[in-house]
Amino acid sequence: MKINKYNHFVFAVLLGFSLSGQAQSKQWTLEECVQYALEHNISIRQSELDTQSAAIDKKDAFGSFLPSVSASASHSWNIGLNQDITTGILQNQTTQFTSAGASVGIDIYRGLQNLNTLRRTNLSIVAAKYQLQKMKDDIALNVANAYLQVLFNKENLKVQNEQLAIDNKQLNRTQELVNAGNLPKGDLLDVKATIAADNQKIINAENALLISKLSLAQLLQLESFDNFDIADTNEFQMEQDILSETPTAIYDKAREERMELKIAQTNLEIAQKNVMIAKGAYQPTLRGFYNFNSRVSYADVALRDNTGAVIGTQSPPKFIDQFNDNKGQSFGFQLNVPVFNGFSVRNNVERSKVNYEKSKIALEQQELDLERNVYTAFTDVKGALKAYEAAIEALDSREQSYNYSKEKFEVGLMNSFDLSQSQTLLSNAQSEVLRTKYDYIFKTKILEFYFGIPIIKN
Repeated sequence: MKINKYNHFVFAVLLGFSLSGQAQSKQWTLEECVQYALEHNISIRQSELDTQSAAIDKKDAFGSFLPSVSASASHSWNIGLNQDITTGILQNQTTQFTSAGASVGIDIYRGLQNLNTLRRTNLSIVAAKYQLQKMKDDIALNVANAYLQVLFNKENLKVQNEQLAIDNKQLNRTQELVNAGNLPKGDLLDVKATIAADNQKIINAENALLISKLSLAQLLQLESFDNFDIADTNEFQMEQDILSETPTAIYDKAREERMELKIAQTNLEIAQKNVMIAKGAYQPTLRGFYNFNSRVSYADVALRDNTGAVIGTQSPPKFIDQFNDNKGQSFGFQLNVPVFNGFSVRNNVERSKVNYEKSKIALEQQELDLERNVYTAFTDVKGALKAYEAAIEALDSREQSYNYSKEKFEVGLMNSFDLSQSQTLLSNAQSEVLRTKYDYIFKTKILEFYFGIPIIKN
C-alpha cells in the first residue's frame, strides 16, 4: 500500500510537470540558471554571512588600537546616623551624595599582539572570500552538469521519437507486403512488438527528462518550477582547444587560479599569525591610564558655637563649587611582566605551532590533490574524446548495416525480427553518441575550470 501511494505521488509530480510545461512562457539558458543559483543558493548566502562576520572581526581588531573610555556616576541617600564626609562626626541627618568619574586607558605595547591580530583578521577576510568563490565555482559546475543532463535527455527523446516514426513507416510497409502475400503475418506481429518497445523507450525517455528537469530546478532552489524548462539551443560545442595544452601547463595555471590552493595558503598564513600572537604573551605589556573623579554632598551643614552646641544650619556650598573643590585626577603607566602562569602561555604557543604544521601539511596535500585531479581530468577528456569518436564510427557502421538490412527485408531476404534487432542496435548507437558527446563536454568543462576558464564565457 505504501509503495502504491509513493508511485501515485511520483506520477502526479511528473504529470504536473508535463502539463505545466505545455503552458511555459520562459526557457532558461545556462547563464540564467547559473546566475539564479548563485543569487539564491542557501550555502552561498551562508558563506556571504561568514564574510561579513570576518569583516566585523576586523573592526574588533582595529578597535584594540583605540583608547578605552568609560564614565560613571552615582547618587545616594543616607538617612539616620551617618558620618559626615567632611568633618567625620556622626550625626542624625539625611544626606544626598553624588559622585562622578571618568577613566581613559590605552595599550601602548602588548607584544605586537594587537598588530598581529589585525593582520590575521585581514587574512580571514581573504580566506572567507576565497571560500565564497570556491562555493560559487562548485555550484556553477553542478548546474552545468545538471543542465547538460537535461540537454542529453531532450536529444535522447528526439532519437526515440524518430525511431518510432521509422518503425511506424516500417509497419505500413510490412502491412502492404503481408497483404500482398510476400511476407508472413508473423513479421507484422514482430514489427508491432518493436513499436510497443519503442513506446516504452519513449516513456522512459520522457520520465528521465522530467526527472532531470526536476533535479535542475531543485538545484536552483526555485520556489515554483511548474513552468521550468531550458532552451533547446545547444550552447555547448565540441571544443578541443584545451587539449592543445600540456597537463603541466594546466597544473601551473590551476595553482594560480584554483580557490582550494588559495584557501590552504591563506590558512597557513593565518596559522603563522596565531603563533606570533601566542608568542606575544611572553612579552611585558605597558598600558597608559588617566582617571578623573569628584563628589558633591547635599546635606545641610550645622552651625556650632565654641562648646560644640548646634546653634543653627546653613545651606551646603553650591554644586559647581563642591564639584571643583572635591575633584581629583590620576594618571600614569601600568607595566605587567609575565613571570609564571602555569605554563598556559607556553602551551598556547606549542598548540599554535602544531596547528601551523597541520596547515603546512594541508597545503601540501592540496597541491598533490590538485596535481592528481588535473592529470586525471586531462586523461578523462582524452578518453572521452576517443569514446565519442568511436561512437561516431560505430553509429556510421550501424546506419549502413541497418540500411542494408532494410534492403534485404524489402526483397524478402530478411525477416522482421532480424530487422528489429538491427534497428535496436542503431538506436543504441545513437544513444551512445549522445552519451559520449555530453560526457566529453562536461569533462572538458572540468578541465577548462582548472585552466581558469569560467563556465559562462563573457
